[in-house]
Formats: sequence, C-alpha cells, structure tokens
Amino acid sequence: MTDPVLSLKDAALTLQGNAGPVEILRGITLDVHRGETLGLVGPSGSGKSSLLMLMGGLERATGGSVRALGHDLTALDEDALARFRRGNMGVVFQSFHLIPTMTALENVATPLELAGRADAFERAEDELRSVGLGPRMHHYPAQLSGGEQQRVALARAAAPRPAILLADEPTGNLDGTNGEAIMQLLFGLRDKHGATLVLVTHAPDLAARCDRVIRLRDGRIDGEDRRLEAAQ
Repeated sequence: MTDPVLSLKDAALTLQGNAGPVEILRGITLDVHRGETLGLVGPSGSGKSSLLMLMGGLERATGGSVRALGHDLTALDEDALARFRRGNMGVVFQSFHLIPTMTALENVATPLELAGRADAFERAEDELRSVGLGPRMHHYPAQLSGGEQQRVALARAAAPRPAILLADEPTGNLDGTNGEAIMQLLFGLRDKHGATLVLVTHAPDLAARCDRVIRLRDGRIDGEDRRLEAAQ
C-alpha cells in the first residue's frame, strides 16, 4: 500500500477555556490513503470539525503529529502552512466564507492569483461552469441562493486541483434538494481531479457514500465502518 496522504499519530488538541484547559481531541491515530473518501461522524462536540481542522493545518496539534503528503504540519510555521494549504488542499465549510464585495468569478480566481497562476480567471470560469454556474459567475454572493453560494465555494476549493479536499458539513445549511446537488458535485469533483476527500457530516446518506467512516465520541475514535465494496 502507498504511503498515506494524511497520517495522524497520537494527535491531541487542548484549548484554553475560561475555566482552564479543555481537551478537544485525545490520542487520534489515523491514516487516510490516496483517493480514499473518509467520513467523520459523531454527536455534536465529539471533535469532528476539530479533527478536520488538524488535518488541514487550520488548527495546530498540541500533542502527537499530523503529516500531510509527507510534510509534518506540526513543524511548519504559519506562513509555510498557508503556502502548503494553498498548493495542496481545498477546504469547504458549512458557512460559505465568500467575499461579499467580489463576484463569484473573483471569489474563485483570487486564491489562484495569489498563488501566482497566470490563467486564474480562465480556470475559475471553467470550475464555475463545471458546477453549473456559468450564467451566474458575474453575480455577487448576495445575489445567489445558498445552494449557489456553496457551489462557488466548491469551485474555489477545487480550482487549484488540490490533492486533498476537506469538507466540513458541506450540506448543513442547505435544503434537501440543494444538499443532494452539492453531494453529487463534491463526489464528482473528487472523481474528476482524483483528490482524497475527507468530510464531516451529520447526514447518514452522505456518510454512506464514503469508502470509510470514522465515528468520534468525546474526542476519541469510537469505531470505524467500511463500505462493503470498498473493503473488498
């Protein structure tokens, strides 16, 4: 088997709260392999989103190690982490995090421009068309529905062709129809670009599409399930 794309060894996250330190994650050991789709599930407060943030270098582990594509994220400074994420990771949040004063096209193109891509706007146009927003690319976020805004966020995450796609409750703010459309697009982008996909979800139907599901409780791994065809 190839080296894992993501590898956590005894990873821990402790944050300072008003009443003292709070253990968010405790001793997480987990490997994610190239092309795999991994779902993170569990009750609210179990540490799902925090684990995703560790994987993306958006939170820094306070114990153990987190490696992505062979790089030790715990050893990188903030600038190096930002460069690594920009070149290798796409992140989709439940809240769309679009810049309200920029059009859909500008929201997708700007990170590519910051990465020095000369074809930033051409690639942004291609990605917006691929998520069905060709006619809406010059609209501002306030002129778009929630489903359309999440499509812009997906296009922005996928445009750099990241090796790793991370999605935190990508359908959480959407109705059933838009949620289903976003699920189809998310898995389609994974297939199109060959990315490894890790997603946090409360939706059983979304978790059921994953190759493997990790169940979290109280900041620890509480179990693991595999799809039958993925396990064979």
